[in-house]
Amino acid sequence: MVLPRRRRLLLAAPLALVALLCVASSAAEDTAEVRIARLRYPGGGDWYCDPSSLPNWLREFQRRTGLPAAGAEAVVTLDSEDLYRYPLLYMSGHGRIDLSDPQIDALRRYLDAGGFLYADDNYGLDASFRDLVSRLYPDQDLEPLSSEHPIYRAYYDLPGLPKIHAHDGDPAQGFGIHRQGRLVLFYSWSSDIGDGLEDADVHNDPPDIREAATRMACNILMYALTHP
Repeated sequence: MVLPRRRRLLLAAPLALVALLCVASSAAEDTAEVRIARLRYPGGGDWYCDPSSLPNWLREFQRRTGLPAAGAEAVVTLDSEDLYRYPLLYMSGHGRIDLSDPQIDALRRYLDAGGFLYADDNYGLDASFRDLVSRLYPDQDLEPLSSEHPIYRAYYDLPGLPKIHAHDGDPAQGFGIHRQGRLVLFYSWSSDIGDGLEDADVHNDPPDIREAATRMACNILMYALTHP
């Protein structure tokens, strides 16, 4: 019998799970819970969008992987004292992002020190986010990630970034920035993973679409935990 990849991962690598728990412990003071921090950014964009998405993401991650996860998201700014306690920063919204130069520097330090940024375009964020990346790493462009990238194999075997909402009808595409061989930033465009993670009655997405979003979210968080 051939076990699913996620079962093989859990059965073949118990020591890796212990290591993940250690990472999670450093991510939340006095706990051993995996946590996600939503990035509160200036500029007028609705950084607080999809309020049920992150609690659902954390709950499903715990249920599927067995790793203890927090019941709610944290909210941080780039000058928060506890920024480095979180292995993954989540950014989403529909509008403008307007980071100051010191905030850009703080984000760069966080990423280069081992942090991970996941940005999810909730339709309308694209131009502003690309401008942010050009200031963050002016020597690099957002790189389209092929379906063979390890982030699509981090827990579930996926054929690439799933298409959750129509937006302008373009295919879903994942982009990234690599630094010294490590993916430090993942950007999902024309997909809308966050909407797919929301409570079922918010967007009335069918179960298969919500499952695809959940699997991708689990892969992103597992990748961030295992590639610090």
